[in-house]
Amino acid sequence: MEDDCGASSTSPFLTDSLELAMEVEHENSRPAFFSCAFDSQNGGRGFSAESYLASGSLKRVLLRLDPSPNDYEENTVELFGFQWVTEMALVESCGFLFGLLRQQIYRLENLVQMSSSDFGQAAHLHSEAESIRHQCLKFLHYVKAFIFRYLEPPKVENDRVLHPYEELEAQLPSVLVEELHALTVHVGHLCELPSNVLAAFTIQNQAKVFPPSWHLLHLHLDINWLVLEVLHVLGEKLKRQVVYANHFINLTGENLTNISLFEKHSGNLISDLIRLAINKYTKVRPSEALTSSHYSCTCIKELWILLIQLLDHRNKGSNTECFWSLVNTTLKNILEQPSTSESVSGFDTVQCKDPLSFSWWMMNHLAPLYQFDRNGNLDEKKQKESNWKFVEELLKKSTDAQAGVLEEHLRMHLQCCLTLCSFWGLNLSVVTILWDYYSKNLNSCFTVPWLGLKDLANISKTSLSMLELVKRCCCEQQVPSLYNSSNSYFIFLSILAQIMREENNGVHPWKQIKGRIYSKFHRKRMQELTEVGLQNFFSLFLMLAIIVETEDIVSRVLDLLDFLTPSSITTARRALIWRGHFAFLLIYVEKSMDISALAEKVSNAFREKAKEFLVTKNDHTQRQNLWTLLSTYIDGVQEVFETSCYLSLSEEKLLNDGFTMLLPACRGAELSMVLNFLQVVLARLRSVHERVSQGPQLGNTAPDAQLPLVAKEHHLAVASALWRNFFPYLKSQRMSQTPPSPQLADTAAGFTLLALDIPSKALSDLQPQPVLSMMRLFGWDDMVWPQLVSRYLSHLIENSSLCEAFSSMGYTSYEALTVRSWFRCVLQMFLDQPSGAWAKTDAERTVGKAYMEQLTEMTRLIFKLSEVENILLKANVGQSVFKQDPKNALVQFIKAVGRTYSGLQTLPEKSAMVAKTLEYLGDVLKYVKPYLKAKGPPEGLQLTYWIIGCLVKFCAPILATSKAQQLLFRIVDCLLLPHSVLQQDKELPVALLSAIQESLPLYLQGLSFICCQSQTQGAYLNQLLGSIIRHYFGRFLPSSPAVPGAGQHPLLAALGSSISAPQLLRLRRTTLQVLREYYLQFRGHAPPPRLASVLAFILEVLQRTQSTELCDTDLVLPAVLKCLVLVNELQVKKISTDIVQYMVEGCQAGSGGEHATQLTSVFRQFIQDYTAVYDHRVLSILETVAVLDQTLVTSLIPTITQSLKDSEHKQGLGRNAAQREAYKRLLSHLAEAGQNEIQNLENETDQ
Repeated sequence: MEDDCGASSTSPFLTDSLELAMEVEHENSRPAFFSCAFDSQNGGRGFSAESYLASGSLKRVLLRLDPSPNDYEENTVELFGFQWVTEMALVESCGFLFGLLRQQIYRLENLVQMSSSDFGQAAHLHSEAESIRHQCLKFLHYVKAFIFRYLEPPKVENDRVLHPYEELEAQLPSVLVEELHALTVHVGHLCELPSNVLAAFTIQNQAKVFPPSWHLLHLHLDINWLVLEVLHVLGEKLKRQVVYANHFINLTGENLTNISLFEKHSGNLISDLIRLAINKYTKVRPSEALTSSHYSCTCIKELWILLIQLLDHRNKGSNTECFWSLVNTTLKNILEQPSTSESVSGFDTVQCKDPLSFSWWMMNHLAPLYQFDRNGNLDEKKQKESNWKFVEELLKKSTDAQAGVLEEHLRMHLQCCLTLCSFWGLNLSVVTILWDYYSKNLNSCFTVPWLGLKDLANISKTSLSMLELVKRCCCEQQVPSLYNSSNSYFIFLSILAQIMREENNGVHPWKQIKGRIYSKFHRKRMQELTEVGLQNFFSLFLMLAIIVETEDIVSRVLDLLDFLTPSSITTARRALIWRGHFAFLLIYVEKSMDISALAEKVSNAFREKAKEFLVTKNDHTQRQNLWTLLSTYIDGVQEVFETSCYLSLSEEKLLNDGFTMLLPACRGAELSMVLNFLQVVLARLRSVHERVSQGPQLGNTAPDAQLPLVAKEHHLAVASALWRNFFPYLKSQRMSQTPPSPQLADTAAGFTLLALDIPSKALSDLQPQPVLSMMRLFGWDDMVWPQLVSRYLSHLIENSSLCEAFSSMGYTSYEALTVRSWFRCVLQMFLDQPSGAWAKTDAERTVGKAYMEQLTEMTRLIFKLSEVENILLKANVGQSVFKQDPKNALVQFIKAVGRTYSGLQTLPEKSAMVAKTLEYLGDVLKYVKPYLKAKGPPEGLQLTYWIIGCLVKFCAPILATSKAQQLLFRIVDCLLLPHSVLQQDKELPVALLSAIQESLPLYLQGLSFICCQSQTQGAYLNQLLGSIIRHYFGRFLPSSPAVPGAGQHPLLAALGSSISAPQLLRLRRTTLQVLREYYLQFRGHAPPPRLASVLAFILEVLQRTQSTELCDTDLVLPAVLKCLVLVNELQVKKISTDIVQYMVEGCQAGSGGEHATQLTSVFRQFIQDYTAVYDHRVLSILETVAVLDQTLVTSLIPTITQSLKDSEHKQGLGRNAAQREAYKRLLSHLAEAGQNEIQNLENETDQ
């Protein structure tokens, strides 16, 4: 090592000399000194410009150049306030000058005692202390310059008498050695300075006003260093001759030379610095050791670098000790001496809390200082002197079982060792020492109790995490963070990995160390490994497999695992072994190595466990243990597929028939995990196959450019394994008794897309068009759960490749069948909800948020289908429709279909639209049959009646066609006139009745339109309409008109809505006809039930429609007049009177005489029917009518008169005076015609 350094020193010497010669003109005349004041402005980067490194002071000393080229050039020099002759001062007054130096040091020490917190005083003290320090430094630098310039080596003299000055000059070297020795004794050890002075290391003052203690402390650093510089310059000037301190020797008898003083002082200085570091180390935690430096300020750091540079420089030219030798001596003393020792190497034994850790800490922080050059700049290429011998001794102490080093300290030791490996390079002895230790402790957890949860988990949960943990050992890491992220074993693996990557004289380190590693694993040792031991075993060989001979390593691992007896392998250990297998598989995949052999070994073991899982039914513990293994296998296979770039390494071997046994045995979360895994594999296969199918990139000449061509064969094999081992179970679950998991739909969609990409490998029962078969199975089958269908189709609707595939098949019903499935999914959204008392009222909560979100997404996608977009466009429906909730969106689509049909002109267009609409609807009643059968839940019934009601109303023109009438009749039979409704005495469920009440107006309005339009089935449709009104009028009619909360009758709602006049007339006529026939018929003289409510309904109809039709007069008026005659109930009379009033006034407003003629006819018949018995009531009614329409009653005079006479004739009692008086009162209201009739009656009387 020394020879190498010496051989390379000539060129740098010449270069540095030239540099200094060029920089002489720019040198600052201020002497170099230690300063950390610049830290506050410079962020602690580098060193002060006045430092010994940055100023070039050290470099000049080492290169034997003038230490102060621009200073001390005058004839005189001022030292300590006196003028001295520059060339003679040191010869003539050496002792005196050094005495003045000691006085100045004493003055500065006194200033420390006077230190004040007053700022003005502090500034004065700072200035004075700085001046004292400058004077001391100026003198010591003068000593260096004087020796270099004026001191001559001793000459061989004759016996001539010397001049007194010459005698003094000859004695100067000896005197200098004595004075320098006296100076070191005077200043003492750095570490022994008072605590208030040592505390100045921590002072940070941006104003650059420092207390005297700071100046005194740094002056001590200056003196300690400058003593070494002076001694070195003295030795170099005297051509390395030994200078004896004659006077000191004569007085004490002790030997003192310039060399012994240099060695003693440098040793003491290193000891002092180490003791200062010990004081700092007392506050350092093991976890912070690498980030906590050993120096308190940059001055200490600079002093260490200066010592490294100077000591190693001297070591190259002589037999003096190098830097590491002195450091090692001091640290060994700390390590070996008991705490009661009195003195070692001139200073008291240091009380160190953990000498071993401290030694590692010092090694770790001193080694990087070798990167600094003589100018204080970082030079990473600079040759670094290693200290491996001492570090190996430390390592042996750290791994000594008897020493019992704790894990928390061992981590730090190995962190330091790893750092040193990166600085110093290959050292197999380190690996040997560490492996001897860890091979005996593989079963240890290597945890630090006080780290708690932050400490590294012992057992990796997946093969990928196991591999990633090991990979971190194989790459460059942030070593300081390893304490918390890795245990000491993994740090050892990092050291091993770092060494394995280097070569030693052309020989790979693995060849030198493999025997040592393999020899530690024999049958007994393998059987002794616990679960933690197996984890550490795999970590070691995974790291080796990554770096060195992968196949050889894996083969050896498999052989070693065969040493384990099956009966002794617990479930946890077997799961760990499987994870280890998969970790090796991942390495194979990353290295593009075929995995067949290893995959078959682990997949065969999986098959056996899957078989056990299938037959294990009731043993929960056994199932749980088996599932631990099976889930490990599933995770491992998934990681392999996700890692593989081309899936061309026989990955299909991992998808064996074990899954055909596993899937039927899975429950709940187990099945969910397998299906999620299957989705990942499907997506990965499709993604890779698509990339491979695109072929190699243009211009790609890489060796693996042809690999994609080979990969396609493996893709076919993977696809075949998926169809064969997974799809049969998937198919069997589509019609399960309970709603399937969302993963089932996702997986089915994945298989559909796989059939699109690789159709040839789909099962034979799906051929020849597997995509179409898959859509029929999972997307268009009415028997499949809507939750599955909606999620399945949502994955596929927007897939352009799928649309193109159906187009190429010529299959035009793709979109229509998809819309039909959407209809069903919306209608069946409440299918799996409870009915009765358990039903929830909030629809959002009832359906479930997840399914609602799924339906909303499906709706959005449906509205992007080209057919649907075209319908919406023709109907002028905005695209914002799909943002609504699915129910409203479906209604909007139904409206759009109806509008689109109404806008068509030609018969072929209309016929095609009817066929398309029926295709959209499918067997819509089949979708809602579960609701009708279960009579619930209420939300399902309401949705059913509302949606189909909207269909009847808004698509009435379509349902009126011959093609669609059959569907209409089924709707009426199933929803409005089922057997239960026809039984009037049977109460309907409340939920069903409520749903019908809310939606009945839609049906009535739609049917009334159809009745107007239909030509072939008009009579039957009218009969249906009447039957519906007949059966529901009474069900929704309140017992009394004033019943609160009864709500609006649905028939009123139907009549009051904005519908066309023909529809209104048809519905109104049919309604009144039904009322006349079934609700206004008297049983003898007994009025019909709820007569007041029926009349109130009729009145409401008249008030809402505000017009009187002929049908009103013909159908209603006779019955109302009969009520006025026969019923005495005041409410009935009042309502009947109001009805008569509305009808009479309505006929007056009617155009033409048709209404008046009809009205006259009705009243004429009324008079003829009731005058004989109820003459007074009839005349009273006519009096009321006369007020409303005098002309009408006037026209009835002949009829009234004749009826009067007929009544008298039948009675046979002659003229009825009372009756005639009542009749005259009526006639008195009829103006002239009435008077004339009165006169005629009186004339008859006179006769």
